Amino acid sequence: MSDILRLAYRRAFAAGDPALLQVSFEAAVLDRYRGAPGFQLMRTNTAGRIRKQGGWSLDLGIAEDGSVHASWRGIAEALPEAEREHWAMHVIALPVSDNFVRMQMAPASCFDDGDLRSW
Repeated sequence: MSDILRLAYRRAFAAGDPALLQVSFEAAVLDRYRGAPGFQLMRTNTAGRIRKQGGWSLDLGIAEDGSVHASWRGIAEALPEAEREHWAMHVIALPVSDNFVRMQMAPASCFDDGDLRSW
């Protein structure tokens, strides 16, 4: 992880504000907009923007592996509800415990996840 990304996370944690946290996506998330009427995609080597004419725009980072990322704030403020499902289908994330995520999504539910033991 880069020093800049660590700094963004430290600031987000210190402020209790996820606005700077980055969410990564497969570059294929942009395919539906390429050549589509009313959409413009622009980029440099490390940053880009997708813009719907007369509508929304979202600034993106371009990672070395070709994936794209945006801040939580950018996604929450820029993407209309109708676009969010499409973007969610292209999220890239580190491996996680599915059971833990289920527990977070359904607090107070009962999950049999094996015997309790010391770490």
